[in-house]
Amino acid sequence: MTQALVKEPVAREPLDHRVVVSGNWEKFKLMQQVAEDSPGLKLAYFAGAIKILMPGFGHEGFCREQRAEIIGYLVSTALMMAGVRFHPSGSMTQERDGVASAQADKSFCLGEAKAIPDLSIEVVYTSGGAEKLPRYEALAVPEVWFWEDGALK
Repeated sequence: MTQALVKEPVAREPLDHRVVVSGNWEKFKLMQQVAEDSPGLKLAYFAGAIKILMPGFGHEGFCREQRAEIIGYLVSTALMMAGVRFHPSGSMTQERDGVASAQADKSFCLGEAKAIPDLSIEVVYTSGGAEKLPRYEALAVPEVWFWEDGALK
């Protein structure tokens, strides 16, 4: 008699892995180069702190990604209906050399495309929120929205 093999479902790591190290802008840029071949790895820099985020399933899974896409669609629709020319810039890296670097979940440039967007949107799932405002202020992003607990703030 042959026993059927039962496959266990693959466990998904629900938590993000975060590391914060001190360093200067040059060290951050070097780490960015090394991380280019690591999709999903996110790096941020502000005030001598290099944040390394390796998102777990909870951060990058269906719920978070869907929320970001829906919010992006709604903002795009509202801008189109208002007749505002815009360029969605997704989660592009926003940088001011030697000062700060960040990747919002969704970003929009109003008028023409720019290196620093006019609106950055963060979907707060496991961490983030207002603690990121100083970084966006240093980047000179005029408007930052946070989706948290079912509301835009």
